[in-house]
Amino acid sequence: MSKVSSGILAIISACVIWGFVPVYYKLLVHVPPIELLAHRTLWSFLFFFAILFFNRKVTDLRDAVFVSKESRLTIVMSAALIAINWFFFIFAVQSNNITETSLGYFIMPLVTVVWGLILFKEKLSYAQWTAVLLATIAVLILTVGLTKAPLIALILAFSFSYYAVLKKKLQIAPMVSVTGEVLILIPAAIVIIIYFHQGQGGSFGKDVYTSLLLALSGPLTAAPLILFTYGALRVALSTAGILQYLNPSLQFFCAAFLFLEPLTIWHMVSFPMIWIALAIYSWSGMRHTKQARKQTAN
Repeated sequence: MSKVSSGILAIISACVIWGFVPVYYKLLVHVPPIELLAHRTLWSFLFFFAILFFNRKVTDLRDAVFVSKESRLTIVMSAALIAINWFFFIFAVQSNNITETSLGYFIMPLVTVVWGLILFKEKLSYAQWTAVLLATIAVLILTVGLTKAPLIALILAFSFSYYAVLKKKLQIAPMVSVTGEVLILIPAAIVIIIYFHQGQGGSFGKDVYTSLLLALSGPLTAAPLILFTYGALRVALSTAGILQYLNPSLQFFCAAFLFLEPLTIWHMVSFPMIWIALAIYSWSGMRHTKQARKQTAN
């Protein structure tokens, strides 16, 4: 298998895991979202730390979190955003709002474009402006039609897109930064777990089924991230970007066909508009990349 082929396969595998992860959280619907978030944080840290220890990267983690003030501040901010993102994703799945998680991750790339305009003074082509405008209109249609803003989708989109902006500023390995983020969250996670075990009877240890599923949250968080990082290093950025749309597409499939969430006429209008917007933006991005390569070659 070629380098590019293995990269594409790795990214597809990561997106399939992310796309079907709502099924996993549905199995833990009896665990309160905040307790589930605490366990995801704890088990993710243990799994990530084991990987760093095996690869002799623990000193990199120490330097990033405890030595460098600049990276520590960015990691703390990233930790807060990823905690918000994880919590609302879990809450959405458990409250039968997987359609909104799908919407959030569909519009997330376009929200990232807005951050690029605001923070990095990036310029957009007419096609890219059209895509952003079309997605904005789609969200407004959904808001008017449902008489409420898709708050969960917007929280997921804005939290993860700005998380991506912060990651762009970090000049450290992705695995090190993610481990640093969950390390920052560990004290709060432990307090939450102790609270549930003392006050209301925690979920871990009650039965083997629940305990194993909670422990699985660690590798389930780590595996797609490792696969995606592996693939992103081997394929073009535009290819990686397009393949990522497989994730919310599968989440939409889970919402509509596995869990039979209601789809209104407003969903049926707004979702195709967002898909068209993403197609326009992706086409424009690939065209720009090809033109840049030709100019470099000349």
